[in-house]
Amino acid sequence: MKLEAPQARRDDASLRRVVLNGETVDYRLIRARRRSIGMEVHLDGLTVRAPMRVALREIETALVERARWILDALAQWRARRRDVMPREWKSGAAIAFRGDMLALALHPARRTGVAADLFHLVVRHPHAHDEHVVSQCVVGWLREQAQALVAPRVMHHVRRIGLRCVPSVRLSNARSEWGSCNARGDIRLNWRLVQLPPALAEYVVAHEVAHIVELNHSRRFWELVEALMPGHAALRCELDEWTAILAS
Repeated sequence: MKLEAPQARRDDASLRRVVLNGETVDYRLIRARRRSIGMEVHLDGLTVRAPMRVALREIETALVERARWILDALAQWRARRRDVMPREWKSGAAIAFRGDMLALALHPARRTGVAADLFHLVVRHPHAHDEHVVSQCVVGWLREQAQALVAPRVMHHVRRIGLRCVPSVRLSNARSEWGSCNARGDIRLNWRLVQLPPALAEYVVAHEVAHIVELNHSRRFWELVEALMPGHAALRCELDEWTAILAS
């Protein structure tokens, strides 16, 4: 089972385009058995769900009526995407680490090193002026931090539910899911968990460990998740606010 980001849960749909307040907006149109036109904005853009027999003209009229809300929501998602990883790998650029926004501090040095303090992610590198080199260096360091984080937390929750198995734990680079667990109990966790607030990363780990016992999303599964992470429902909602990390 997979813990997917909201925008990854898609139905069959067609891609269309509309002009709202002078701005061209692409949207995904899904025909469904429903009585009204619904609109959602996520990281991957605008999704519109409409009744089977509603004319396209009526759908686009509804979009024009909600144009201000749609454009504002799209702008908020674009801004959130920019916040989690630097657009330019230069000193002062913002980057998320363990739920905090740190400023990159780049320093030329003979030896390579990356370290985080309260306010900065300090990068020392012989080629600190090269943005591509810096980005590769930082991402490599983040992956190392993620591996050091998730493996012990997986074993912590495995022991809590009394399992004797030692699951395989690997990092993933998926663009649409935080983690997954298959029928063999193999767990994959997205390396970007290290950018989340610690409680949210812990929830994802607990979620996937619970799948070792219940490979479904039944009531028993959610009861097990709640036992591992009391108050998980609030964490699950908060996790949606960090979806932008996956596509950065």
